[in-house]
Amino acid sequence: MHGLLLGILAALISAFSWAASTIFIKLGMNNKSAVVVNIFRLYVVSVMYSVIFLARGTFPKLASLSPGVLGVAFISGILGFVVGDYFYFHALKMMGVSRTVPITSTYPLWAILWAFLFLGRRIRPQVVIGAILVVLAIIIVRRAEEKERINPKGFIFAMIAPISWSLAILTMDWLTRSLDVLTLAGLRMMFAAVGVSLFLPKYSSELRRITGREAMVLTGAAVSGLLLGQYFFVYSVGTVGSQIAAPVSSINPVIASLLAVNFLGESPNRRIMEGLLLAVLGVVLISTA
Repeated sequence: MHGLLLGILAALISAFSWAASTIFIKLGMNNKSAVVVNIFRLYVVSVMYSVIFLARGTFPKLASLSPGVLGVAFISGILGFVVGDYFYFHALKMMGVSRTVPITSTYPLWAILWAFLFLGRRIRPQVVIGAILVVLAIIIVRRAEEKERINPKGFIFAMIAPISWSLAILTMDWLTRSLDVLTLAGLRMMFAAVGVSLFLPKYSSELRRITGREAMVLTGAAVSGLLLGQYFFVYSVGTVGSQIAAPVSSINPVIASLLAVNFLGESPNRRIMEGLLLAVLGVVLISTA
């Protein structure tokens, strides 16, 4: 039970960190594309992890890893932060937040399915019910947003994103057997930074136009979302498994909405409180599994 509570606490910290990252981006990045934001964040956090790895003497350890482990780590980083985010960002552009997020928020359910099919994890019914409540909470909160026109292509992109994220979580779950939390978190970020470099030719001019203030805000987003958020999420997956860590951490859109009310001056909404109640109930169910 002690390990379960620690893992769930880590997942909640990761959710809060991701939500804080969203607020950072909303505060200072209104005129930059999401892809540019992602490139900058991944580069910044990769430099941070490089410094940490140098201080800890981690690089010789990385050199000794088997090609199989390195290959899976590369796939995990690409699926999570390049492929998944690419389709997510484009779905947002095509359909808007209110129609995209309810679809992409299904990734915990996919993660539970993969953990059952490929990792042989036992999934208790209340974990599934808790995950469904969390997804419903996100849908309720996002339905309070302004409605946008449906784009069929955007719908397909929105379906690909959570499947890609869940597969990244599956591979990360497997990798926790071979790598410690900090090494795995940093390695995935570095590989993702290598992969996202494919977009540099198209977005290099926009990257050069990032101001000093925007760079500071994005650095804050990188620290909260990619350094702290991913570290605690990897810790949670390694402690309690992806079938529990994914649904608990996925409440971050609900937390982001609450933070927006407090720090961005957005109007409070009854649906936000309803969503929070469902999310808390879902987390409680998962915690007592």
